[in-house]
Parts: sequence; structure tokens; C-alpha cells
Amino acid sequence: MIELEDVSYSYGGGELLSGISLTLQPGSFHFLTGPSGAGKTTFLKLCYGDLLPTAGRVSAFGQDVRNLGRDDIARLRRRVGVVHQDCEFLDHLSVEENVALPLTVSGRDSATGEANLTDLLSWVGLSAQAGSLPPELSGGERQRAALARAVIMAPEIIIADEPTGNIDWEMSLRLLTLLVELNRMGKTIVIATHDLNLIRSAKAQVQARVLRIRDRQLQLAGADL
Repeated sequence: MIELEDVSYSYGGGELLSGISLTLQPGSFHFLTGPSGAGKTTFLKLCYGDLLPTAGRVSAFGQDVRNLGRDDIARLRRRVGVVHQDCEFLDHLSVEENVALPLTVSGRDSATGEANLTDLLSWVGLSAQAGSLPPELSGGERQRAALARAVIMAPEIIIADEPTGNIDWEMSLRLLTLLVELNRMGKTIVIATHDLNLIRSAKAQVQARVLRIRDRQLQLAGADL
């Protein structure tokens, strides 16, 4: 699905990532960990084409991302749902309207989209907040709304950057449960996190591969997690 071959990325005159190779297989579950500033967010952006590698090759669904035009990138983004670290919404639109924005932009059939939206808001536990404005949501509700928006287009891969960084443990587990459910539906999941307890909880439920960025390299974390 997504393959990185000997990928490096430099920023500000220095190399942030070096010689990274990884294949994200369909239905796999990956955690990405490492210290702040190690390059986790950069790695994720390379995976979904928001950044291009300084060296090496990134291919997504069989296509080299360097060769993708604007329309190709738009199609790629529909196949990869992203939950950003700081989830941003349009505060003048309701939760329901914010979650539906990808459908609106893509011009998907409105009747089908509305039915999917109702089911999706119920699945993330936000049916009662559908008409609320984003500033009225708690941190956990914002993260669940962000997840709903990321999966509204039925992507094959979900990438989440520190999705539990600003919420309590109970809400973190609730969000993890949703991501595990998506994986069991066949979705590929990649989560960047500092939270080792979250990783341990996930490993009790799914076969999760834990990757660590250290000294610009991508390593397979050991059993110490």
C-alpha cells in the first residue's frame, strides 16, 4: 500500500530522517514512537504525500509520490485518512458539517453521504453533539470528531498523529477502541504516540508492530514495551 525505500529527509540544513525503509501492508497496525523532535510527524507526512523525501522513494498504492499531480494527490488523500495532532475545525460550522466536509469537497452523493454521516457520528458517540459547534466540545469529543472526519471517505489507511496527547486515559482507551475496530474491518492503522501504556493496551487486543525513531533511523522496538 505505502512503501518507503531508503528514504531520507533533510530540513534546515540537517538530516532529520535517514535511510528509512518500511512497507505498510493492508490490514496492519503500527505504532510509531520516539522522543519529541525525532521526526515522527515528518515520517507520517512522507507516508501520505504531504512531504517529499530528500532521497529515496515513497510509493503509495503502486505510484511514486514524486510523479503524482494535484489530482493524483487528491485521490491519494481520499484513500488515506489523517487525524492531525492539533485537530482543527471550522468553528462556525456544526460538528456534523465539519465531519462531512470531505464529502462536500469531493462532491459525493449527498443522500448516501448523509446516511453514512449519521451512522458514523453514532459510531464515535457524537450523535448528541451533531449540531454543536467545535468550541463546545471537550478534548476527547474533538478527537473523536477528527477521527470521524478522517474516515468519512472510507479510506484504506488511517494515520493518527498523537491522537491521545491532550485527552485523559479513559478517553484515550475509547479512541483506541475505535481504531482497533477499524483495523478489524481491514483498515491499515498507523499511530504516532508517546504513550507506552496506550501501546501496551493495544497489543493486548491486536497484533501491533511498534516502531521507534532514534538517531534518524527507524527501528523495530523490542519486547521492553
